[in-house]
This record gives sequence, C-alpha cells and structure tokens, in this order.
Amino acid sequence: MDISVKYTFLEVDDHEAALAFYRDALGFEVRQDVAMEGARWLTVGSPSQPDLGIVLQTAGVGRPADDGQTIKSLLAKGSLGGLVLETDDVDATFERIRATGAEVLQEPMDQAYVPRDCAFRDPAGNQIRINQRPKG
Repeated sequence: MDISVKYTFLEVDDHEAALAFYRDALGFEVRQDVAMEGARWLTVGSPSQPDLGIVLQTAGVGRPADDGQTIKSLLAKGSLGGLVLETDDVDATFERIRATGAEVLQEPMDQAYVPRDCAFRDPAGNQIRINQRPKG
C-alpha cells in the first residue's frame, strides 16, 4: 500500500502576514487561495515538493464557537502545531529568514537528533523548526 501526505493544515489569524512569512521569508509558492464566507484557505508549498501543500486556514473556522475560541486562544499563546522543515544550510537559511523580521525562537545550534537546527514563530504563533539536511 502506498500512502503519502498531500496536505497539512495550520491555523492562522492573519492571512496577509502568513503569506509574507511563507512566501517571502521561506520562499514557498502559493498554490491556491480560496476565500468564502469568513474563511480563507491559502495553500503554499516548497517548489521542491510539488505534491505537498500546507493549508493556512482561518483560525477556528468550521468548529463550534467554544472550540473556535479555544483554538484562537491557544494560537495566540503559540501553543498549537507547527512544521519541521529541512535545508542544506541552516545557518544561511536562518540569516535570510531573520532578515525579514521573523520572530526567532532559537538560533542555529548543534543537536543530538539532527546535525543542526533553528526555530522561528510564524506571524500567527506556529513554531517552525528548520533542520540541517544530513550530508551524504
């Protein structure tokens, strides 16, 4: 059986700020932008992974009001999900992203689980970790 990941979802509270981060800071391409009745689904992805889309969805939409409010509260605290990305040069990638004004959580450092990594928060508060791709 062959199963692969097609989409993953992140909650965001400001699609224009998210677009600036994912497109301009990370270099992702916009694949789809759908808006309807108080909701927006903005799909972005790495040019090197055309089959994988990251859907930036309106925080709390499509859920009961109490759940939606809880999600918005958790998002504001930075307590929701995130992504782990991979690059050939963490240090250069870090400097490029930091130059855009992105919130730094961790500067590049050696780790036991990957050769090196760093971390940012996107404008909504989601954690974005970037790992050094192993050489070889």
